[in-house]
Amino acid sequence: MSNTLDRLKALSDKLEVKLANKTETASEIPDPQPLLLNKTEKKLPKEVLSAKKEKAAVATGRHLGLAESIISTMGIDVKEEEVRAKNIHRVAALYLTLQINEKAPNFDDIFIYKAMNISGIGLKEEDFGEIREGKYCQIIAITYEPDKNGKKKAKNISLSYFGKAEKLEEGLKNDIMEFVLRWRYEKAFQNLEHYKYLLDKIKPSDKLF
Repeated sequence: MSNTLDRLKALSDKLEVKLANKTETASEIPDPQPLLLNKTEKKLPKEVLSAKKEKAAVATGRHLGLAESIISTMGIDVKEEEVRAKNIHRVAALYLTLQINEKAPNFDDIFIYKAMNISGIGLKEEDFGEIREGKYCQIIAITYEPDKNGKKKAKNISLSYFGKAEKLEEGLKNDIMEFVLRWRYEKAFQNLEHYKYLLDKIKPSDKLF
């Protein structure tokens, strides 16, 4: 397993730990990063390099706007939930990087889906990061819609398509995995809020624990 994949696996483990104990320091999750220029790009002519930097700045501004919008909509206190806010910023950046906005143009609706998965790449403990030969890589959102009899049935929605999994570049593969993991992390926060709300209907919040 590559060093990059090791770091991504460590991120997955870290997110799970933080869900179990949200009092840990927020600095362990990295700040959202703008689009960075690699070594080859640094050698480009000044006018080309300037255009790339401008594009990176615009992309960074866009993801900041998307993240701030959803943070405001959800009523998240950035000071109280710094880790969660940083995670949403990173989700927004990857949402643009992976061009998920082409199929799901409203970022404020991105967490309405019930679940999210990847086809072509393993995300379970036993096959984390493994490529499934011959499979096509897609980010799949899962929702539930009533059929003609009114019974809810799972519906898969493709949010992006990346071609054959074995042909993915390592960096792209890791971005895809990170997006889904971070989406699940935010979704887990929302699930916790839901259950706290239900418990609060049984007992006052100061008596729950």
